[in-house]
Amino acid sequence: MPPTTHLRSPPDDPKAQWIIQKYGGTSVGKFLERIASEIVPAYMATNHKVAIVCSARSGQTKALGTTNLLLQAATEALCGDDAATPSGSLSNSVASLTNGTQTPNHRPGSAFARRPSSRASSAKPESLSAVALDNKLAQLELTKATASPAAPPAENGTSSDSSDTEAVATAAAPAVGYNATVDRILSDHIASVRKAVAKDLELREQLERDIVEDCERLRDFLMAAKIIEEISPRSKDVIIGVGEKLSCRIAVGALRDAGVEAELVTLENIVDPALVANIGQDSQGEFTLDQSFYDSLSVALGERLKACKGVPVVTGYFGNVPGSLLSQIGRGYTDLCAALCAVGVGAQELQIWKEVDGVFTADPRKVPTARLIPSITPEEAAELTYYGSEVIHPFTMEQAIKKAIPIRIKNVENPGGSGTVIFPDVPEGQDGSKDKLVDGHVDQPRPPLTPSASIANFGAWGAAGKHLATTPVHGAERKLPTAVTIKDDVLVLNVHSNRKTVSHGFFAKIFGTLDKYGVVVDLISTSEVHVSMAMAAGIRPRTLDKLKAELQKVGTVSVLRDMAILSLVGRHMRNMVGVAGRMFTVLAEGNVNIEMISQGASEINISCVLHEKLAVKALNLIHYSVLEVSPKPSNTESGAFGRSFF
Repeated sequence: MPPTTHLRSPPDDPKAQWIIQKYGGTSVGKFLERIASEIVPAYMATNHKVAIVCSARSGQTKALGTTNLLLQAATEALCGDDAATPSGSLSNSVASLTNGTQTPNHRPGSAFARRPSSRASSAKPESLSAVALDNKLAQLELTKATASPAAPPAENGTSSDSSDTEAVATAAAPAVGYNATVDRILSDHIASVRKAVAKDLELREQLERDIVEDCERLRDFLMAAKIIEEISPRSKDVIIGVGEKLSCRIAVGALRDAGVEAELVTLENIVDPALVANIGQDSQGEFTLDQSFYDSLSVALGERLKACKGVPVVTGYFGNVPGSLLSQIGRGYTDLCAALCAVGVGAQELQIWKEVDGVFTADPRKVPTARLIPSITPEEAAELTYYGSEVIHPFTMEQAIKKAIPIRIKNVENPGGSGTVIFPDVPEGQDGSKDKLVDGHVDQPRPPLTPSASIANFGAWGAAGKHLATTPVHGAERKLPTAVTIKDDVLVLNVHSNRKTVSHGFFAKIFGTLDKYGVVVDLISTSEVHVSMAMAAGIRPRTLDKLKAELQKVGTVSVLRDMAILSLVGRHMRNMVGVAGRMFTVLAEGNVNIEMISQGASEINISCVLHEKLAVKALNLIHYSVLEVSPKPSNTESGAFGRSFF
């Protein structure tokens, strides 16, 4: 990055505590200016060291985000469409793979050597304008074609004009396949650079060059995959890692343009090869990453962040994990990276920034009276995540919580709100002042104040900061469940025994068959001769047919489609008499039929399966009758709102 004057650096105070902020793709895509000019500087002003972890950017939705486009490009590279690859580029890649030569642009540790390109030259290209972006992309293809090895001389000893014409025609043709997808990624990020960096034109031009170079490296990687007709799981990791790198480049530019010193931190080589060498494999050849791996990784991340002189902007992608990052951890690896960063630096708290104020008692888009939950336990957050409310993955929570680092869900559109904090309850008799707990809740770092940051933004906390999850009722404390959630798009698979096997053999064959086809069950209800299982309806039809055919050997199989799981969650439910009875009575009074019921031994969650078309009605009934703070009279006499659901 070119030097920018008067950049504000993080506090030099050795007592300054760290705050790790993780931003999702849509937050980076839509609110980067607010992040760079308001949120990060405000926390720095309160003597905090801030590090941010970015997901690959998205425009409006995750479905149209960069990660999905990268996975699409990987698929297109193997589609067999020869027209997707310009012949000049293909010949170059074949030559480089055959000769094994390294070019001046070869990167150590890169899967493939980078061929020389006029785009990577030291000459500074002119800045891209919004109008000329499509022309620039076409020019990039033309440059690639004309940079090919010279065509064989014609019989008269001169270059063939027809070859030049063919090269120009090839470059001028519309890009297809993975080339078109890479062009789209490039176009989106160039447009984002122009929006994010408005003041420092030199910085903007450098960012444009870096992003073009990253996209061309991606194009070469996909081209090589097309040649060998294979993309391994680790190669797919490398491909999706490009998204976070592009996102973080733009975030660094936005921060520097806003006057904040920032530093790009890429983690391709953060995993210690010596540590990887000690990782074992199970009987099926799968790598097993134990807790010692994550502990060592968090130490390495902490050292890397502490060495930064500016605000570290960290890619969620953290290198070559044995067995592939996607298969070992899944697409939630960015949250895990943020948690490990928080552990590594001993952060005051880990903040997960979303486009909602925090965790609510129900989906506020479906339940008008849903309210913000100021604090929940990790167990409650895990249950809500499993059953439809996207909070944070339980394994990610575990990494931070076991080191006494609170996790706070915050709203990038309302930085002054307190959000929802995830932290265990204070054990009875323990002095909360010895921990990070004060009066039963976690004191958050002073948030950036905005004109809208009134007490109303602090959810269910009263003016005195008192938690309203329990409220006095006629002189006694009334305990309430924490939240109710719905998981849509569910099917129920029923198996009724043919009585040819004893009960334990019946169960063994069912669970063995589920394991054979890799089917995950959300809920299960059993008797000696009958098993009902609720699972995601997204299971492949062919897999479902095979599963049914095999289960029919032990009994009669039936499938109920268009179902939903309703779950009532709360740590107080362990000591609440009659909450299950009240829940099912309310549903019965609302004429909601229940297909299946399940309650775990922990008594923190009561779930039932009902028809999808009744899900929103059931959600409102339960929230109004079981989760409302003020005591309610009989349901049918509690006003127009209550009666409208019965």
